Amino acid sequence: MKLKHRLSLFNIVTKLFLIIILWITLPYIVKKVIYNNADDELLEKKEKFVHNLDSKEIKDFLVANDSTQVYSNFTILHKEFTQLEVSPNQITINKDVFYNALRNIENQKSEYRILQHHFNYNNTNYQIEIGTNIKAIDDIIVLLHYIIIITFLIVTFFTFIIDLFYVSYLLKPFNKIVTTKIALINEPDKFNHILIHSKTSEFKDLDGALNNMMNRITEAFVKEKQFIGNVSHELLTPIAILANRFENLIQNKSLDEIAIDKISDSLNTLDAMKKVINHLLLISKIDNKQFLTNEEINIKDIITELIENLKDRIQERELRVVKNNKANYFFKGNKTLIQVMITNLMTNAIKYNTPFGNITVTDTWINSHYTLIISDTGIGINKEQLPHIFNRFTRINFDQEGQGIGLTIVDSIAKLHQIEIQVESEINQGTTFKIIFPIS
Repeated sequence: MKLKHRLSLFNIVTKLFLIIILWITLPYIVKKVIYNNADDELLEKKEKFVHNLDSKEIKDFLVANDSTQVYSNFTILHKEFTQLEVSPNQITINKDVFYNALRNIENQKSEYRILQHHFNYNNTNYQIEIGTNIKAIDDIIVLLHYIIIITFLIVTFFTFIIDLFYVSYLLKPFNKIVTTKIALINEPDKFNHILIHSKTSEFKDLDGALNNMMNRITEAFVKEKQFIGNVSHELLTPIAILANRFENLIQNKSLDEIAIDKISDSLNTLDAMKKVINHLLLISKIDNKQFLTNEEINIKDIITELIENLKDRIQERELRVVKNNKANYFFKGNKTLIQVMITNLMTNAIKYNTPFGNITVTDTWINSHYTLIISDTGIGINKEQLPHIFNRFTRINFDQEGQGIGLTIVDSIAKLHQIEIQVESEINQGTTFKIIFPIS
């Protein structure tokens, strides 16, 4: 997931978390505030009622409070009521009690917030209840509940959109660094050393650090390629001289068989060294892009020709080759290098196969990419070694001949042609190489 999406997702999650907290707590707080306000109004009405009360009013209330009329005084819409009655002597005087209760007034039941107060007047204890209808309060709280959630959801949506655009703007220099620099970190020759404009100091520091690092890598990369090329050229001359001397020496009839065998071994060693040097020169030339890649190549023809050239080695190992190339695919590149790449893979399939084993060469299309698949039923490659098979001088099996540089050449040729190579392998089951060509 991209950084801007992670930041935007974090913002929206935190906002939703706040909404949930407000959804739970705010109605309670509002209800508490409204009830406190209602309680204050009830106290104020109680004070006015008690202080202005006289004997006649008490008598009128008590007369009205009979079996037919429960509440002595109430408003027309039943919003408020007042009830006065004589209380037992044991009731605590001058104590205010608030509670909610259902009351039935004129066959209409409603919930009220009630203040109950006991007081003494002319040596008689009275109980007064003053109530206010809280149905409207509850309706307001429910309505407020929905208003809060809708408002915050709308705010969250718009802030998410704003955050997304702002984060995208803020990370624009970073995205440029990723796409134009970090993505090309393995290709020093294509690296863009131009500083990216940014007002964020951290991005400036990152860009500068990448430039400095890539400058050093590029310099080392160039020196390495020059060193390999120069050393390889310098080594070929003494090797040729030594080989020539040994060839002349071996023709000396005075030498015994032991000396001749030792000279032959030395010639074989020089020949192996020459192959390694030539391979290193080839890799150096590929890395330096000294090959043209504008030839039209028919992959099917290359496979057919290659199998024919390797026929003797295939028969020697008693292998069976199954060729199933259906597409007549043409590719722009260097024909010689493509032949070398496929030859090395086929040679490995022969070299590391088991007697009477199989080699299968097929093709297919994967996500619009032409893909050549070379599979064998050989010894396989263990999982620990699999990530390193394209490294120089890495040998798949030390019991086999080779310098461990063939797959390095394959990797260099593939990178030059922007070809992707995928490898799947299991011990004693075989190995499969997928050569995925770029879209034309």
